[in-house]
Amino acid sequence: MSCTGLIDETVTIGIGGEAGQGVGRSGMLLGKALMRAGFYAYGNIDYPSLIRGGHNYYTVRTSHRKVTSMLEKPDLVVALNKETILLHQDEVNSDGGIIYDAKADISEEEFTRTDISYYPVPLSEVVEELDGPDIMRNTVALGSVAALIGLDVDFLEEVIAETFEGKEKIIKMNHDAVRKGWEYVIEFDYGFSCNMEAGLRPERMWLTGNEAVALGAVAAGCNFYSAYPMTPASPVLHYFTGHDIETDSAVIQTESEIAAMCMVVGASYAGVRPMTSTSGGGFCLMTEALSMAALHESPVVVMLGQRPGPSTGLATYSAQGDLLFAVYGAHGEFQRIVLAPGDTEECFYMTRDAFNLADRFQIPVIVLTDKNVIESHETVEKFSTKQIIDRGKLLREWNQDEEYKRYKITEDGVSPRAVPGTRNALVLANSNEHIERGFSTSLASPTNAMVDKRFRKIPYIKEAVEKLEPVKVFGSERPDITIVGWGSTKGPVLEALNMLEDEGVSARFVQIRYLEPFPEDVGKYLKGVTVLFENNRSAELGTLIKLNMGYEFKHVGLRYDGRPFDPNEIVVKVREVLG
Repeated sequence: MSCTGLIDETVTIGIGGEAGQGVGRSGMLLGKALMRAGFYAYGNIDYPSLIRGGHNYYTVRTSHRKVTSMLEKPDLVVALNKETILLHQDEVNSDGGIIYDAKADISEEEFTRTDISYYPVPLSEVVEELDGPDIMRNTVALGSVAALIGLDVDFLEEVIAETFEGKEKIIKMNHDAVRKGWEYVIEFDYGFSCNMEAGLRPERMWLTGNEAVALGAVAAGCNFYSAYPMTPASPVLHYFTGHDIETDSAVIQTESEIAAMCMVVGASYAGVRPMTSTSGGGFCLMTEALSMAALHESPVVVMLGQRPGPSTGLATYSAQGDLLFAVYGAHGEFQRIVLAPGDTEECFYMTRDAFNLADRFQIPVIVLTDKNVIESHETVEKFSTKQIIDRGKLLREWNQDEEYKRYKITEDGVSPRAVPGTRNALVLANSNEHIERGFSTSLASPTNAMVDKRFRKIPYIKEAVEKLEPVKVFGSERPDITIVGWGSTKGPVLEALNMLEDEGVSARFVQIRYLEPFPEDVGKYLKGVTVLFENNRSAELGTLIKLNMGYEFKHVGLRYDGRPFDPNEIVVKVREVLG
């Protein structure tokens, strides 16, 4: 099996057009077809915050080896409108190409590159011939892409049939469109090929981080989900809404983020495993109820999908500016766990772990993601569904002689947890400080006792987190330089490690996956030359490390324009640091 591009062993394909032209769907289908053919793929979409119109651009990068990020320069561009040609032709790698509609209103003078090929394909004519909708031009274009890169068109037909299952007329029309697009350019010789060994069909999945978060929640037994839509976290709500019956979940789209969080707290009090998801602005509204959950020790899981701020900022782009907000946000002092998956696979497994941690310690757990992680597609191996669901000290009944005390003071700070309906247990909860029984108090002594009780959980939380690999290390054991990062910086940094190795530079990547409680062993990796990479302006992970360890980075690489790091810019920064 091989997949060879013009610049390296990967192939990068960009698909551009207006909103409504099926740009995202085209990229999803192409990536899934490549996965079925035995290749790895990574897909990322760029779109403006507009209800209609605006330039949408989906990039797919593929190879025989694992790919974990995008490169800024594509090898091939599919232009569904003229604007895509004008915007992206200067980015195309030399000897690359652009597929465009032969009916496009563009003059020869507007083709500015002499070192790339332009492929006029009769996208509109084929659709008219098939009597199909205009959006089907993207299917014709996918057939042309398959021909140019040597991808067996059968794989595209397979995923089209699955996507439109039960709609035989639409399937037939799209299959014809793919074939015609393929036949039109098959005579051209492009600069790379994708060939699969006979019979090779790896069992992999093509998922976004949002889908993986939802699947992780389902695997953990989440059976109540409430949320108010907010980019980039809305697809988790869409998943639960579309699978509420088969997952046996109650799903509610609420009138606000405040309502969503209050419902999650109420559901937790009732004994189910609840979750909500939002972005920074919504999380602001949720923090009062988050503190309430912490006070009456109701376990909740919240996914915070970051995007640039402040305010609405860049509503459809990515950032890592909410780290300190997640760790310290909300009023009062309380225990929480903040974890940050760095790819689609971690979105599944770490979300699954979040529910056990929340139940075990009766605290809020925040799954801190960002748009680059949760809206990008990635080829992943099939997830393991083997999981022990740990409900902690949840009771089925209370059969002891003493009166049930919801907030009983215990050695580990975690009290036996009954829920309404538990035999012989009356469960009291409110938003005020309380005594063990649950009644409100303003007296000094019981207040101290309750605060100390909750803080007694800390060493046990740290012990549990240490067993979940809070820090991952990749690359050389004897590095010339150590790169530190979190969240979606993982993918570009891993690609950069390969590039640096090819240049003879020994490098290591330290990925911090749990941000609260902060891992105690990070310090052993921060020796020698280090550089920190983050998608924010103020190096928030650097601030957190300084607060917890006193260590200050001399070298940082920061990007805060809403776009992901390109592995090449990481390599350039490392070269600069090493002199």
